[in-house]
Amino acid sequence: MAKKKKPAKKKKPALKKKRTLKRKPVRKSRPKPRPKSRPKPRPKPKSRSKLKGRPQPKSRPKSKSRPKKLDKDAVGIITHYFPHVRAAVFKAEQPLNVGDMIKIKGHTTDFMQKVASMQIDRTPITVAKKGDEIGLQVESRVRRKDIVYKL
Repeated sequence: MAKKKKPAKKKKPALKKKRTLKRKPVRKSRPKPRPKSRPKPRPKPKSRSKLKGRPQPKSRPKSKSRPKKLDKDAVGIITHYFPHVRAAVFKAEQPLNVGDMIKIKGHTTDFMQKVASMQIDRTPITVAKKGDEIGLQVESRVRRKDIVYKL
C-alpha cells in the first residue's frame, strides 16, 4: 500500500500594513477685517434750478398710505376681505349693533345691508365697541379702505 501524500499547504500571504494618507489640517477661514474708515460720500449733483435756461421742476408730494379721515357718521373702515366666506374685517370707530343698517362705500363699492352677524375671534357678538376689529358677513365684495356708514 502506497502512502498518499498530503497536498502541500499553501502559504497565506503576509498581511500588509494599510497605508493611511495623511490629511492636511483644515484651515478655518478668518473673517475679513472691516475697513476702519468709511468711504467718503459722493458730492451731491447740482440742482436743475441752478442750470441756466431750464425751468425748475415742480415738486410732487410723496404719496404715503395714510389712514382716511372718517366722517362723523362713519362707523369704521374695512381692513380685509375673505371672498370664500364673504366676510369682511373692519375696525370699528363707533359702536355697532346686530340688526343696524349700514352702507359700505368705496372706490368701486357702494351698497347697503342689514348687519346679520358679527364675530370677534370666531365668537359671535351682538355689540361692537370702538377699537374692535370685527368680522362682518357681507352681501357683496368689499375692498380695503372702504368706509362703513351707519344709517
